[in-house]
Amino acid sequence: MPGMNLTRIEAQERATVITRVDSYRIELDLTRGERVFGCKTQINFDAVAGGETFIDAITDAVHTIELNGEQLPLDLADGVRIGLPNLSEKNVLVIEADMLYTNTGEGLHRFVDPVDGEVYLYSQFEVPDSRRVYPVFEQPDLKAEFEFVVTAPAHWVVVSNQPEMNVMDAGETKTWNFKPTPRMSSYITAIIAGPYDSVHSSLTNSEGREIKLGCYARKSLMEYLDHEDIFELTRQGFEFFEDQFSTPYPFEKYDQLFVPEFNAGAMENAGAVTFLENYIFRSKVTEAVVERRAITVLHELAHMWFGDLVTMKWWNDLWLNESFAEFMSTLAAAENTRFASEAWATFSASEKTWAYNQDQLSSTHPIVAPIRDLQDVQVNFDGITYAKGASVLRQLVAWVGQDNFMAGLKVYFEKHSWGNTVLDDLLVELEAASGRDVQAWSSLWLETAGVNTLTTEVAEASDGTIEKLVIHQSYAKGYETLRPHRLVVGFYRLENDALVRTDRIELDVDGKTTEVAQAAGLQRPDLILVNDEDLAYAKIRLDHRSRETAVQHLGAIDSPLARGVVWGSLWDTVRDAEMPARQFVNLVLNNIAEETNSTAVRVQLLNLEHALKAFLAPSHAEETRALAANRMWQIAQAAEAGSDHQFQFVTSFARLAHTDLQLDAIEALLTGDKTLEGLEIDTDLSWVLLGSLAAGGRRTATDIDAALAEDNTSNGQQAAAAAQAAIPTAEAKAETWRAVVETGELSNIVQRSAISGFYRGSRDLAEDYVEKYFAAVEGVWRERSHEVSTQIVTGLFPKVYTQQLLARAEAYLAQLPKDAASLHRQISECRDALARALKVQSADI
Repeated sequence: MPGMNLTRIEAQERATVITRVDSYRIELDLTRGERVFGCKTQINFDAVAGGETFIDAITDAVHTIELNGEQLPLDLADGVRIGLPNLSEKNVLVIEADMLYTNTGEGLHRFVDPVDGEVYLYSQFEVPDSRRVYPVFEQPDLKAEFEFVVTAPAHWVVVSNQPEMNVMDAGETKTWNFKPTPRMSSYITAIIAGPYDSVHSSLTNSEGREIKLGCYARKSLMEYLDHEDIFELTRQGFEFFEDQFSTPYPFEKYDQLFVPEFNAGAMENAGAVTFLENYIFRSKVTEAVVERRAITVLHELAHMWFGDLVTMKWWNDLWLNESFAEFMSTLAAAENTRFASEAWATFSASEKTWAYNQDQLSSTHPIVAPIRDLQDVQVNFDGITYAKGASVLRQLVAWVGQDNFMAGLKVYFEKHSWGNTVLDDLLVELEAASGRDVQAWSSLWLETAGVNTLTTEVAEASDGTIEKLVIHQSYAKGYETLRPHRLVVGFYRLENDALVRTDRIELDVDGKTTEVAQAAGLQRPDLILVNDEDLAYAKIRLDHRSRETAVQHLGAIDSPLARGVVWGSLWDTVRDAEMPARQFVNLVLNNIAEETNSTAVRVQLLNLEHALKAFLAPSHAEETRALAANRMWQIAQAAEAGSDHQFQFVTSFARLAHTDLQLDAIEALLTGDKTLEGLEIDTDLSWVLLGSLAAGGRRTATDIDAALAEDNTSNGQQAAAAAQAAIPTAEAKAETWRAVVETGELSNIVQRSAISGFYRGSRDLAEDYVEKYFAAVEGVWRERSHEVSTQIVTGLFPKVYTQQLLARAEAYLAQLPKDAASLHRQISECRDALARALKVQSADI
């Protein structure tokens, strides 16, 4: 709809008319039924006298618009914006409207618990969705105080950013009056309402103030919430961040709420953080997921300073939120939690892999991205904003020193608390604290795109010593920037079946060539590892001897972080068609059992599965897939009883199994005819096995319905949708396509699950959806919300690895209209993945 996509120019113009927003008083009535809720909002603001502008409000119906005591005509509201003519210097605007609940995880999401029929609500406002709940000047630089008054059923609880001042009981309903917030941006306000259960604790912060803590979840899940772990991590995070930032926690309380059908990992609402329910573990999960939850808890807590206390002026500095929070969460985990020994290895496996993949797409962009409008913002919540930004910040901290970095942040917070900033506001303080030319560093690292490659060249003397060691830096075509890197070169020797580091050289690498002078005269090791300790952000190419050592002895490297760098380097060589995919398959299968970092195991198993699906030459693809699945079953059976390895290997085998004998093994596990010591076939693992059998044609829709009747929960509904979609029949695929693409009848999270299963099962059926996809995708993008359409555009791009599909995608992109830039980007990324797969297949000889 016109007006949905706020542009940066519009926001700048509005900020010249609206000189200050003082406050919002937002009265919500959540007792009006399942479709709409009532909203009465009063906004007090200053403006240029005689000026005109608009306020954002996505409404079902507007009942009254009163500006400075005068009723305005209702035709000023178009369902997305409300025009505001002839403003005074001081203004009071009162709007009464009906707002719409959603089932997309945007705005005010409404969920009905299938277990007990109870209704649960939560808000999700980043980027532009507070306007779905109340009229608002929806841009981060127009901060204000927000006072919420919420009427809801009497047996509910309501949580917002601030503690409640009072709760008025009217029998069947109650009204919660919350304290006004400090000045903040609208996207971090929050309302969570429903019969949530909760547990509470508190901590004393660095200034001696008591901060009350709460953990909330649906009643049907509360028994599984290990709140003590959440509280422990929260206390550790408070201690670390207050110490590092020399700035006390800025809000009155800190609630953490686990909510249903959440689209992201979590959201940094001030004092009322929302998390996806997958972080409540009703069944066994991997250690990787447990650690990911810890990082997410710390990430959102870091946002209370980065983003909430000090906020970017416009979304081009989105990275000031996400990159900093991602870096600081890993730093906190590494320095003040039980994950200290694994945190940076986990970062290397997960964040670095994501960043390198994203940075090699045609859609890559500088960390400080040009953001023209809200559509740009939405597609830039990506691996550059989060993972590359965090990786580059780690490099910056190594370059300026952690103490200097934190000293600069202290001044930054002192100067800009409760305000808005741009990038230069931060760089000025870091430069003053460190004495380094941070502006020049920024121009190379934050304001340009692309990833450099560091290649090792070794000249060896006749006596086996190193005559000369040189690191060459290069760039990809179109991204002609060479950058400075602070990194470590590690020398590893094979001793008693272990690759042990014997020498460590730390240096600055800059320009096209850098000679490692300290290496001259040292004995040539078995493995020379550039970027040991993973301080730098760059693709690494091992010299020939080091690569051979790594391939043969990867699992023998005695450092999980060094192994992570090697895993990443070798995966890059596959993606760049420099190593045959079959060799990588064997590399994983030969070494994965020796990997100790759970996230590294998870990531490499996913890389293995992707290589088997997309990277193998067609002439031997099926044979390799069958052999790999057989090997994975052997590895799973040999794993330690009850271990994380055993669990990960079994679930990977379930995803890979497709031959009759492999499906027989899955069947036996599910029925109990085959048992593995220490492996419990719990509810969620049962669904994994059932999904495997469905994809293999061993289970029908009736079988899945029967399983859902036994587990009619939110988790069960998601798993059933994925399994139903995976059934390899034309009828099953058509039904999923109808529900997802044609009617849009599924909620956000169930739709995501259905899409995940759609291309499992028969590969031949995917061919049937090539033209259907291109015929439908623009309409979906225009008609559905951002979250829902993105799932469809990216998730249903045909999984057919042919030159014909590549040509079809390129032809489609060429004819897209100019106003479909966001759609163009999403399909371009799918096209890039297809082109890379075809290139890698051609090298798999």
